[in-house]
Amino acid sequence: MPVTLDKIQILNKKLENRFRDKLVVNNDLKRTLVSFQANKKIPGYRWYKFKEGYSSALVDYVINKLDIKKGKVIDPFAGSGVSLFVSAERGLDAVGVELLPIGAEIIAVRKIIFESANHNGLVDFLQEWIEKKPWEKEKGGRKINHLKITNGAFPKRTEELLGKFLNAVDKVENKKYRRVLRFALLCVLEEISFTRKDGQYLRWDYRSGRGNGKNKFDKGEIKEFNQAIIGKLNDIVSDLVGGNTLFDLIREPKGESGDIEILQGSCLSILPKLASNEFDFLMTSPPYCNRYDYTRTYALELALLDVDEMKIRDLRQTMMSCTVENKDKDNLDRLFSPDIFQKATKAFDNQKELQVIIQYLNEKKDGDELNNPGIVRMIKNYFYESALIIFECARLLKSGAPFVMVNDNVRYAGANIPVDLILSDIAQSAGFNVEQIWVLPTGKGNSSQQMGAHGREELRKCVYVWRKL
Repeated sequence: MPVTLDKIQILNKKLENRFRDKLVVNNDLKRTLVSFQANKKIPGYRWYKFKEGYSSALVDYVINKLDIKKGKVIDPFAGSGVSLFVSAERGLDAVGVELLPIGAEIIAVRKIIFESANHNGLVDFLQEWIEKKPWEKEKGGRKINHLKITNGAFPKRTEELLGKFLNAVDKVENKKYRRVLRFALLCVLEEISFTRKDGQYLRWDYRSGRGNGKNKFDKGEIKEFNQAIIGKLNDIVSDLVGGNTLFDLIREPKGESGDIEILQGSCLSILPKLASNEFDFLMTSPPYCNRYDYTRTYALELALLDVDEMKIRDLRQTMMSCTVENKDKDNLDRLFSPDIFQKATKAFDNQKELQVIIQYLNEKKDGDELNNPGIVRMIKNYFYESALIIFECARLLKSGAPFVMVNDNVRYAGANIPVDLILSDIAQSAGFNVEQIWVLPTGKGNSSQQMGAHGREELRKCVYVWRKL
């Protein structure tokens, strides 16, 4: 008998009733807090606009709310490292796992600055670059590495100056200073380009000549190269000399700052290699189940980091399944211990609400009613991989350790998928107590396509608070 939306709604309501006393609207949480927006003016955190991350203020809020005083923190989806750096400021040692080279590079460079004994040498060096603009004296420029999807991303003069800047950077003797300069360049790529990050892909300004002709997109100001890079270098200098910044506060004699370790790769392969009962706190935000493809949206940065087409394809398949292009990962049984693999698989198979939603979407796919047939595979694998990660994290965390996750609910083919409740149900099977699910006072709408077909329905944006039993 075909699954109807009514049946899904009834099952979702039953699941909601099970977690009714755990779902708590938290008026302290605003949209800006659980996104990058609140970082835009924060010294040290404002340099690179990592849109998929949450704010340093949210990490501070969680650490204070849960009264975490000491120990070791892990973030399996470290992004730009916000959890790691805030934790280290508070004296906690932090380990982050990050697959995307851009995220790992942001963390590595900020760590270089974070751990410097003093910044006078770096500040003097950057100020000299701002004043003398040594790249302008270069006779030729390095050829910019491009991917197919980034060809023509910069105005001609901008690309010339970009190449000259890289040439000048290569001549800097101090390896750390070279890396900081390249980092500054990564921070301005989007604003000097014809592109804008837009979830599933890069949008192209009509001035690039690369638009699709249907909808003329105007991104507004495209900054001149010198304006953008000098502005970014000034931001870094200002934050380093301004006082009361991230980098001053952690060197206060009152307390020691924690150590930061970054492990580059997929948490699916790295977490099983870490020691059991090692961590006192976990805070993370995995990719949402929303079809966003970070290998596309961060293509400019990845190209500058010398990631080629083959590596892009590899990254796309290695990352947690969250796009319709993700294929089944056929090596998961070899990555995880037999015990965890079997328990996580059982928890996934037994999550009734999820299995009914998958059946419903399969029926829609068979009837050619899904706008992309890869949606079913994506959703199935998203939750399966999530189950494996949750069970693995239960092994890594000490008894009593909190697990905090930021995530959004989603909707496909009219079916509201309660990601918060499904993952919390799986977490209970893994040995976590679901303490609370903090719900943001305002949720998010579904896509314009779905609004047209099924009407608008607000979806919960949540912060889950689980605790290892």
